Amino acid sequence: GSLPSEIVSMASLASLELRDTFFTGSLPSEIGLMTGLRWLYLVGTSFTGSLPSEIGSMTSLFSLELRDTFFTGSLPSEIGLMAGLDQLYLDGTSFTGSLPSEIGSMTSLFSLELRDT
Repeated sequence: GSLPSEIVSMASLASLELRDTFFTGSLPSEIGLMTGLRWLYLVGTSFTGSLPSEIGSMTSLFSLELRDTFFTGSLPSEIGLMAGLDQLYLDGTSFTGSLPSEIGSMTSLFSLELRDT
């Protein structure tokens, strides 16, 4: 099934790990309301579709790990708003197109993995 709305309504949650789960469908745009989140791990999930642009609202995020997922389309340019992001792992995804130029403004980024993308 889809990600329960009760999870994305937890604005003060600091870490969300959904490793190897069977949630399906798109990642809800309400994920951007989780402004207190520091770590988001969606490794090996069955989410599909585009990454919502609202992810750029998650400015407290240090680590975003989307390894081995079924996300498609381009990365939203709003990802560049995540100025405090240290780690971005996109290996094994189905994203297409170029990396948005806004990634260049992510001055805290020290680890970027793009293998098999």
